[in-house]
Amino acid sequence: MRADSGVQAPEALAAGDYDAPVFDPVSGKLIGMHHLAGDDDRYTFFDRNDQAIWDATARSYPGQRLTLVSMSADHRKLVVQADSPTDGPAYAIVDLAAHKADWISNRFGALKPEDIAPRQAIAFKAKDGTPLTGYLTLPRGREPKGLPLIVLPHGGPSARDEPGFDWWAQAMASQGYAVLQVNYRGSYGFGWDFLSAGFGEWGRKMQTDLSDGVRYLVAQGQIDPARVCIVGASYGGYAALAGATLDPGVYRCAVSVAGLSDLPRFVTWSKAVSDVSAERYWDRFMGAKDPADPHLVDISPADHVNASTVPILLIHGKDDTVVPFDQSQIMAEALRRAGRPVDFVVLNHEDHWLSHGDTRLQMLQAVAAFLAAHNPPG
Repeated sequence: MRADSGVQAPEALAAGDYDAPVFDPVSGKLIGMHHLAGDDDRYTFFDRNDQAIWDATARSYPGQRLTLVSMSADHRKLVVQADSPTDGPAYAIVDLAAHKADWISNRFGALKPEDIAPRQAIAFKAKDGTPLTGYLTLPRGREPKGLPLIVLPHGGPSARDEPGFDWWAQAMASQGYAVLQVNYRGSYGFGWDFLSAGFGEWGRKMQTDLSDGVRYLVAQGQIDPARVCIVGASYGGYAALAGATLDPGVYRCAVSVAGLSDLPRFVTWSKAVSDVSAERYWDRFMGAKDPADPHLVDISPADHVNASTVPILLIHGKDDTVVPFDQSQIMAEALRRAGRPVDFVVLNHEDHWLSHGDTRLQMLQAVAAFLAAHNPPG
């Protein structure tokens, strides 16, 4: 950091939740931290000049979510992503010395305002009184009354949904669906108490937080309770399968992308390939330290397929190294043995994150076709 800039010691940074460090592009030194507090992006820099530069830049983009992408060696030029509610996310280069900003490109190509569905923050309480927040994306051109709904739980589970443009929610809203994303207990970014409230709640309160969100929207008159499906990836895929098997009666179909289905088998595999910190993570969230713990069977969708009466779509990348491909194979075989409806789409040469554009498109098209068949938007 520059010696004449009025640097504050790092110890002055208040303790709390921080999402990511900010490093100097030349020296590699830590110069600040980023935190998403509720729906507000907060950057805290040790250097007062850096803080002033960022604050001035943020004021230039009112009503937009602004995130730092890169900066010049002297910190006087910034590359930022500005996420507009009406235009979507785009990159710009801000030149403080010249007092100007130039657009570089849209992040998702030639998006037009008419392509983007409105997304709003919501807040409600779970059945046990726990305050919950999330986001509701509404399809354009439709009255927000009695709409078909897609519940889209995030992965992690200790991740979170964020404000701004969400490509998956927007894709489903473009098909005529409202989309609910809940930051269920166990989500990151809302304090330790909220995060730890998810420990041992797989298939339980983490699951009913989602269906409590559905009931909240139904009570508001926005959603038709007979036209609700659940779609998710990774832990969200598990939540989709758990919605069909452990919390039946809420959803009329479910889509799991790279989801977990057999938790004893997953924990056994994870302990063989992961380090101690990964083992502790799963132990905490699943509430079991031993793959033989019967609790894992209690919350494994593959062991409760007889409770499911709705169509299920499984999608999985063949080269997934985070959630093994056999987790979807196990679920498919269990559903078929039980005589339950299931479709299985294999994404060849694809990883856990759907890193290839062609297979990501294949996934979206498969999901859209499945939803149209089993929960038509009307």
